[in-house]
Amino acid sequence: MGALAAEAGPEQGNGWDDLVRRWESMDWPEGCKVEIIEGIITVAPSPTIRHNATASKVHRSLYTVIPDEWEVLQNQSIAFRSRSSMCIPDVMVVPEEVSGPGTFIPAELALMVCEVTSPSNVNHDRIRKAAVYAQAGIPLYLLIDAFAPGGPTVTLYGEPKGDVYRVLSAVKFGEDIRLPAPFDLIIDTAKFPLD
Repeated sequence: MGALAAEAGPEQGNGWDDLVRRWESMDWPEGCKVEIIEGIITVAPSPTIRHNATASKVHRSLYTVIPDEWEVLQNQSIAFRSRSSMCIPDVMVVPEEVSGPGTFIPAELALMVCEVTSPSNVNHDRIRKAAVYAQAGIPLYLLIDAFAPGGPTVTLYGEPKGDVYRVLSAVKFGEDIRLPAPFDLIIDTAKFPLD
């Protein structure tokens, strides 16, 4: 099953509040990842075991270096109203005080996000979400792309300006990638499972 998209028609309302209300109230298929990306509600199938295992390895690595007042969250919604987007990164780091009750966190509070591509979301992760995360000013975006044309790669983006990131580092699976301060973490991508 590939990703499905649903645009709001004029009879449904097309403002941010209407999109969020629809996103929160619809009876979506269980296990699916439902996001709003630039005003379009997208529904993607449940991730594979490989996908989740990769996200878990990043999650565990981050906990070895972050301070106690930060949290590492998986599959938590973050909202960026001016881009009409409600994304659900596979992994993100936020200050502990923003991880309280509620459905979503404002995107500009994230310190880092990580996406693991799937066949159904690869263009969103490479292009649309990268633009949303950059415009939100999220300092680091780690893209783990098992479906890259030249073979599985991991790319670290940073220094957001407008809706564009600069590539800080890119490695093939099997090579180490270093996250800069405040993380100062080397991630061994050889541990990422391949399909």
